[in-house]
Amino acid sequence: MALDGTGITIIGGGIGGLTAALALRSRGANVRVLEQADAIREVGAGIQVSPNGFRVLDALGLGDAFRAITVAGQAVSLRDYKRGGEVMRLDLTSLPETETYRFVHRADLVELLAETARQAGVQIRLLQKADTVVPGPKPRVDMVNGDHIDDDLIIGADGLHSVLRPVLNGVEAPFFTGQVAWRAVVPNLMGHPPEARVHMGPGRHLVSYPLRNCQAVNIVAVEERREWQAEGWSHTDDPASLRAAFSSFGGMVPEMLHAVDAPGVWGLFRHNVARKWFGENVALLGDAAHPTLPFMAQGAVMAIEDAWVLADALHKAPDFAEGLHSYQTRRAGRVRRVVEAANGNAWKYHLRNPLVRGVAHLGLGALGRLAPDRMLGQFDWIYKHDVTVG
Repeated sequence: MALDGTGITIIGGGIGGLTAALALRSRGANVRVLEQADAIREVGAGIQVSPNGFRVLDALGLGDAFRAITVAGQAVSLRDYKRGGEVMRLDLTSLPETETYRFVHRADLVELLAETARQAGVQIRLLQKADTVVPGPKPRVDMVNGDHIDDDLIIGADGLHSVLRPVLNGVEAPFFTGQVAWRAVVPNLMGHPPEARVHMGPGRHLVSYPLRNCQAVNIVAVEERREWQAEGWSHTDDPASLRAAFSSFGGMVPEMLHAVDAPGVWGLFRHNVARKWFGENVALLGDAAHPTLPFMAQGAVMAIEDAWVLADALHKAPDFAEGLHSYQTRRAGRVRRVVEAANGNAWKYHLRNPLVRGVAHLGLGALGRLAPDRMLGQFDWIYKHDVTVG
């Protein structure tokens, strides 16, 4: 269907919502984004954007601008926790430019998307807190302040606590995974190279990589824990708690953690992929449809893919109903497989038994030396996928 002049409202001004705004606007839709904050910003810190995400940004005309704000990953380095010795190294420098892995601060990517969207004519409205969504021939967003907004199509790109998801799927209780994560960004005073390092220890691991022209380092540290009360990004922890949890780690880790000031902390919860992604003239996108644990670094990238496929499906269909059905059909199986891969990945870094860990690390090292292509290629189904083709 021709989207020229179609009115589309997107709830949520994060990476997924803004990418969708650009993709839909490029096909002629009149798009507005409702963001509850007083400014377009992104909580959190760094993200990794794999080639499947870059292809979408490049297709939207952002390739050069995106490269300029990112660090190209040169390697993935798996390391033992005690002394920081390298267990396995995957060299990424031989990959084609279009298949590079990029490290970027969320705020920088959101700023790029928001500025490009505004220049393209997308209306971004701040301080707009949605209360619920009413599907129908003319769907409606009811706002917390009592106002309401009608449009031709409404998209819920509003994350874990989406107001649209329970309308379509009912209220669902998430499952605590028994893991808690800290996130922080520190100055790169320790000379962290342009690579992703995974420091693996008993019951916990820490991932680090550089941001902003290698002037800063992003840290995500995960610890197994029995209990957690709240889910979300808004909790700040005492850095002493983080340092205590990783006090047995050596190598570069102590220096990185010494520089942490006020780390964010959150419990990791497992959610089901939504059964219904759409209703009458409404649709879910990104974490609102399929929250993803961080162990494959695909949460933001799956939202970027969603944005392209949603716009493409609507563009090719005769009406919204068929387009939204096509969107879920094209996306649900892939994101379910990615979510399941992330669910099953963390334990590999948390081996507690010293003998088992030693044998596993020897095996990883041997595979990295003898069959690096096999190690790099095991997730080709994720990274080589291109939603912009076809």
